[in-house]
Amino acid sequence: MCSEGIVERYVNFYTDFAFKKLFGTEINKELLISFLNALLHGREKIEDITYLNAEHLGTQEYDRRAVFDVYCKNEKGEHFIVEMQKGEQQFFKDRSIYYSTFAIREQAPRGDWNYELKGIYTIGILNFSIYPDNTDFYHEVKLVDLATKEVFYDKLTFIYLEMPKFTKEEDKLETLFDKWLYAIRNLSTLMKRPEALQEKVFTRLFEAAEIAKFDRKERYEYEESLKNYRDWISVIETAENKGAAKGHAKGLEEGHAKGLEEGKEIGRAEGVEMGEKKKAFAIARELKSMGVGIEIISRSTGLPMEEIERL
Repeated sequence: MCSEGIVERYVNFYTDFAFKKLFGTEINKELLISFLNALLHGREKIEDITYLNAEHLGTQEYDRRAVFDVYCKNEKGEHFIVEMQKGEQQFFKDRSIYYSTFAIREQAPRGDWNYELKGIYTIGILNFSIYPDNTDFYHEVKLVDLATKEVFYDKLTFIYLEMPKFTKEEDKLETLFDKWLYAIRNLSTLMKRPEALQEKVFTRLFEAAEIAKFDRKERYEYEESLKNYRDWISVIETAENKGAAKGHAKGLEEGHAKGLEEGKEIGRAEGVEMGEKKKAFAIARELKSMGVGIEIISRSTGLPMEEIERL
């Protein structure tokens, strides 16, 4: 078994293996319970959870590569869909709403029913930003009456955590929620348990996350999951670099040819400009083929969304 690719002491939380092991297994369910209670800031006091079959959510092939989910309900019958997303899909919000409907429909019993539903929480731990111009990392979404600004229906809640925006250092952690987000974001870079994370639940977290304690099967599965994560990051970087290189080379070539006819200065300026646009289109095509959202591509390349949609 090859272990050359692992130098960390603890797992990378953004991998499928780590997320499922720490948040999706019966033996570690106290970790998920603690995280959910911290996330909900005392509005709920979850004592226990029951894991449900995540396959009922109908995950697609893309989801298995970019989105990892855990599906469960608490002792009150409220449903929780907890997702770890390492990359944004083109229709991210649509997908999030779509999967929440599975938790709604599953509550319908056979026979007579008065349509009363238990609460449903869709929680997204995102390794990207959905609101790039907003500095807040925590976003809670509900159905609201636009006229009165009052919540129309309080049993359907969407909570999104933009992890890149959570930048608190260890000495600034105040709440249990802060500590959970710090652990999620920094777990793979730590070589020992931080002094600020002394709660009992984190003892369990660091014990379960220590790679050296894995058996042979777990070690292999984590290596594969880590490789998939690194491949995903590499694909994004390669798409950007490849598009930039092609666009720049083509732009210089066309600029030189045009410069021979209209003057070197004018030709170089126009060629570089054309090259930059070709570079932007090349990057856009690569990112779009991987399912990255139109808005994200537009912000990254400067191209209008209408032009990106026509690619």
